[in-house]
Amino acid sequence: MKICTFNVNSIRTRKDLIIRWLIEKEKDIDILCFQEIKVEDDKFPYEDFEKLGYKAVVYGQKGYNGVATLSRKDFVEIKKGLGDEYFDQQKRILSTKIGDIWVINVYAPHGDLRGGDKYYYKLDWYKRFRQFLDENFSPEDKIIALGDFNVAIEDIDVYDPELLADTIGTMPEERESFKNILDFGFVDTFRYLYPDKQQFTWWDYIGGAIWKNEGMRIDYILATKPLIPHLKDVYVDLWPRRRRTPKPSDHAPVIAIFEV
Repeated sequence: MKICTFNVNSIRTRKDLIIRWLIEKEKDIDILCFQEIKVEDDKFPYEDFEKLGYKAVVYGQKGYNGVATLSRKDFVEIKKGLGDEYFDQQKRILSTKIGDIWVINVYAPHGDLRGGDKYYYKLDWYKRFRQFLDENFSPEDKIIALGDFNVAIEDIDVYDPELLADTIGTMPEERESFKNILDFGFVDTFRYLYPDKQQFTWWDYIGGAIWKNEGMRIDYILATKPLIPHLKDVYVDLWPRRRRTPKPSDHAPVIAIFEV
């Protein structure tokens, strides 16, 4: 089973690139999780992905946020949001059960400089996300939580730890919030397989950052311990990020392979 997370930064803008990429890969990805789709549910290009063999569940929002999970297999169960009226005004969490595995598609808030409203919203959202996990799941369940978590959890996950120290995504309180999610019972699959490898998933559009590899690792595939014996590989696919046309997302897809 190949499962992928990809912050597409607008599904309508990126659709042609994604389809071309999937065809290049011979459509070998089984589950695709998109973040920041920026469209309402009824504006999602379902038919384009159906032609490639995917069923889609969408939790969208006009112009902002939004997540979509695509699968070659049927969805057994679906949960949209965190079950919280305040936080679910922003469409950021989509949980789907595919076979006996729960797939939780995550687009965490970006946040802001320390002390602002967006900064506190991000920290509170992470607390609510952990509560959602505790209320609905067990660490003994087979769960993959993946997406854009907007946190670089260690210094190895940024290209310049000194320059980026205590900025958005590296603040200690953000890292603690993310570690609280891991403490539910998740394993960071990439770091589990590659403890010393530096690999980024996001690069700014400005200044040719992708070509200088000045990036951050903020997109993750987390798995509960029952799935770890089945984990075979995790990697970042740079092909969609290094396109000049159509214009790429500022993120690259992350793909994990499980033998299940």
